[in-house]
Amino acid sequence: MFTGIIEEVGTVETAASGVLRIRAATILADAKLGDSIAINGVDLTVAERDGTSFHAQVMPETYRRSNLGTLKAGDAVNLERAVRPTDRLSGHIVRGVVEGTATIASFVPEGDAVIARFRTPAELLRYMVVKGPVAIDGASLTIIDKTADTFAVSVVQYTQAHTTLLRKHPGDSVNIETDIIARYVEALLPKGLRPA
Repeated sequence: MFTGIIEEVGTVETAASGVLRIRAATILADAKLGDSIAINGVDLTVAERDGTSFHAQVMPETYRRSNLGTLKAGDAVNLERAVRPTDRLSGHIVRGVVEGTATIASFVPEGDAVIARFRTPAELLRYMVVKGPVAIDGASLTIIDKTADTFAVSVVQYTQAHTTLLRKHPGDSVNIETDIIARYVEALLPKGLRPA
């Protein structure tokens, strides 16, 4: 489990079929083999590590659901270690299980913030509500607007500086994880009461 508070922006050293090697500093301070690290919001396992990088294996299902298959050497990625039971839960409950992707539609400055709008499929939008949480490339953000095919978040200065989001451009893909609570509520509703 993660919080969606990005700890570090790392750099892809190797992106080959089924393998990612990421250069990082902060998250490697106490990382051990078998630990979970979210890379752009995808929970992956540390399979190898040295003093400056770690290696994770990527399953075909992960490539199908995320944008990890588009990564190449030199790309920046958001990194977060798994939360410990004694940590504060500053963002929201993020599982590191990416459900799909969205496309960046626009970035519009608003004071010190930037309004980021994303186009995403209806099957993801159905689990999003205004003022509810969403994880975008692993970063916990709050939805401020929603239309039939888009949603928007307001990106504060800290998030602008400490994630990869504003390094991307309209048309680029981002990983999306919706709120698990909405999914559970829908699954628990009797079949006749579930939205179509």
